[in-house]
Amino acid sequence: MTDANTGRQDSAGIRGGGGAGRASVLLGGGLVAVLLAVVGATGGWLLAGEDDGTTADAQGVASATATPTGRATPSRPATSRTTPSAPRTSAAPTKGTGLTVPQVVGIDFEKARDTLRKQRLGWRLVFGNGSGRTVESTSPAVGTEVSRGTTVQLKVAGPPPPAEVPDVVGDDCADAADDLVEAGLYPRYRSGRDGEVSRQEPAEDGPARWNDEVSIWCGSDPPNQPTTKPPA
Repeated sequence: MTDANTGRQDSAGIRGGGGAGRASVLLGGGLVAVLLAVVGATGGWLLAGEDDGTTADAQGVASATATPTGRATPSRPATSRTTPSAPRTSAAPTKGTGLTVPQVVGIDFEKARDTLRKQRLGWRLVFGNGSGRTVESTSPAVGTEVSRGTTVQLKVAGPPPPAEVPDVVGDDCADAADDLVEAGLYPRYRSGRDGEVSRQEPAEDGPARWNDEVSIWCGSDPPNQPTTKPPA
């Protein structure tokens, strides 16, 4: 009997012990499942957060680098351009001087020359083959607008009349030239234009006609040449 009871108790003990062990296993399995669920949820949240950040970053990079139509593009530094200015004209419009060739046709050529001189105009005498001392025409023509210093050509009807040669020896070269021009003659410089006249040809009162040349030597005396006019 003892043996039989002992056997039952062991059997019951085994059963009881087996039930308690199974319960412990089941409880432990349940806790593990709960922990795994919590860990899974946390990991999923972290992964979801990382995915969102990565997506946002990717979108940010895309919006900064992509340049499709309709999206803002990075602004470029503005370059300033200078419009070329219109060319300037420094010369002022020509205005009328109000000076014209005076009426000198039909008068004595010496009077015509004096008229031109008073208006600060130059002159040039051109003698013809006719007769008389009157001016037949001018160039530029009478009434033409001219500027100061313009040379007016006077066409004289007859040939050049005799001219009186002045004595210019010992005079300053420039003054001597003025005297010759006044007498209707033209100076021909043989040794420069500076200094005093040491010689002239023809001499005073020598044979000459209007528009003839008179040679003069200015400056140092020419070698082996007389420096004064010949005795009368």
